[in-house]
Amino acid sequence: MSAPDHMASWVAVALVVLATVLVGGFGLRISRTTSDFYVASRTVRPRLNAAAISGEYLSAASFLGVAGLVLVHGPDMLWYPVGYTAGYLVLLVFVAAPLRRSGAYTLPDFAEGRLESRQVRRLVSALVVGAGWLYLVPQLQGAGLTLKILTGAPGWLGDVLVATVVAAAVAAGGMRSITFVQVFQYWLKLTALLVPALFLVLAWQGDGRPRVSFDDQFAVFRADHPLYATYGLIVATFLGTMGLPHVVVRFYTSPNGRDARRTTVAVLALVGLFYLLPPIYGALGRLYTPELRYGGDADAAVLLLPARVIGGLGGDFLGALIAGGAFAAFLSTASGLTMAVAGVITQDVLPARGVRHFRLATVLAIAVPLAGSLLVSRVPVADAVGMAFAVSASSFCPLLVLGIWWRRLTPPGAVAGLLLGGGSALLAVAITVSGAVRPPGWPHALLAWPAVWSVPVGFLAMILVSLATPGRIPPGTNAAMTRFHLPEALSSARAAAGRER
Repeated sequence: MSAPDHMASWVAVALVVLATVLVGGFGLRISRTTSDFYVASRTVRPRLNAAAISGEYLSAASFLGVAGLVLVHGPDMLWYPVGYTAGYLVLLVFVAAPLRRSGAYTLPDFAEGRLESRQVRRLVSALVVGAGWLYLVPQLQGAGLTLKILTGAPGWLGDVLVATVVAAAVAAGGMRSITFVQVFQYWLKLTALLVPALFLVLAWQGDGRPRVSFDDQFAVFRADHPLYATYGLIVATFLGTMGLPHVVVRFYTSPNGRDARRTTVAVLALVGLFYLLPPIYGALGRLYTPELRYGGDADAAVLLLPARVIGGLGGDFLGALIAGGAFAAFLSTASGLTMAVAGVITQDVLPARGVRHFRLATVLAIAVPLAGSLLVSRVPVADAVGMAFAVSASSFCPLLVLGIWWRRLTPPGAVAGLLLGGGSALLAVAITVSGAVRPPGWPHALLAWPAVWSVPVGFLAMILVSLATPGRIPPGTNAAMTRFHLPEALSSARAAAGRER
C-alpha cells in the first residue's frame, strides 16, 4: 500500500493558500470602513452568509475528527455530527433574528447593550477570548498533523503556516475579506470530501464489498459511563453552537432579522449535506487503515485512504484534493475564530478601536493559540472542539437565551451565571486536558463532559441571583426587548412615533 505523494500534496496546499490570499485580496479592495472590518457593513445576503458560516463552522473536528472517532469507536460517535448540525435548529428558534436586531458588533456589545453593565461586558470578553483560543488550538494542531502525514514536514510547520496565512487574511480585509474566503472554502471542503468518497466507494465495491465490522470496536475512553458521556455531548453541541464567538459574529452581518433566520435555515442544509461524508471515511478506515486504531492518529484516516485504497496517480490526485480541503478547513475556521477574538481584543483591551488597532489585535488573537498548539500535547480534534462547545453552552447560551427572552435578568445574575456555569466548565476542561484526573470513574466523566451539570448551573445561577436582585433590572430593558422582538420596520416606526410625541 502506497503512501501519499508528497509533491502532489505540497502543490494542493500551496494552491489553497494562494487562493485564500487572492480571494481575501478581493475582499480587501472593497473593505473601506470600520463597519466593513467588523460586520461587512451588515450587507451579507442569506445564501452567501450561509456558505460563509458553514465554511468557518466545518472545522478540523468535522473534516478529520468525526471520521477518526467513527473508525476507532464505531457508530456511537455519529452523535457528533448530529449535535453539530442540530445546534443550528436551536439557534434558529431562540437567537438568530433577535441577535441581529440587537445592533451589536460582538457578544460583549450585546451583553453591555442588554444589561447596561461594563462588568458583564468585561467578563463576557474574557470568556469569548478563552473559548476562541480553546477552539483555535485543535485547528492549528490539525494543520500540523495534516502536513506531517502528507508531506513529511515537521509537525510545527502546519501550525505556523495556518497561523501566518490567517493573520494576514484577517488583518488585511477583516470581515468583508474573510466572508469571500469562507464561501470559497466551504465549497472546496465539500468537493474535497465528496469526489474522493465516490471513488473510494467504487473501489470498495470492486473489492467485493467487504463487510465493515464494528463488533470489535474499542471501548471509548469514557465508556465507564457511556450514557452520561452521550448526554454530555448532546447538551454541549445542541446548546454550544449558539454561543460560539465565530458563529455569533456572522449573524451581525445580516441586513435584518428575517435574513438572519433565512441564513440559519440554509446553514442547516449545507452543514447537514457535508456531514453525510465523514462517516463513510470512518467506516472504510476500519477496513483499509486498521493500524490507525492503535497508534493514536485516527484523525489521519481521511488523509491516507486514497493512497491505501486506490493508489497510483489517481490515489495521489485524490489525496492531494483531500489535503487541500483539509487545509481549507483549518484556514476557514481559524479565520472566523481569529476575527471574533480580534474584534473583542480591539474593543475591550486595546486603547482604540480603529483599523490599525484591529490589525494588531489579529496578531495577538492568533499568537497565543499558536504557542499553545506547539507546547500542549495533541488531543483528538473532535474531543478538543467538544470541550470548547461545553464552555460555550455553559456561559453564552444562558446569557443569550435569558437576555433575549427574560425581562428580569440583572447584571449580578448574569455575572453569577457566567462565573459558575462558564467558569466551572472551563475549569473542568483545563483539568481534563492536564490529565490530573484520569479514567475510569465518575470524577473523570464529570470533568470530561461537564455540560450536563454546568449548563443547568449557569441557567440557575442567572435566574436565582436575578430574582434576588430585582432592583438591578436595567432601566432600558423594555426598549431592548422591543428592539429584539419587533421586526425592524415596526421597531423603527415605533421609535419615530415616540420622538414625535
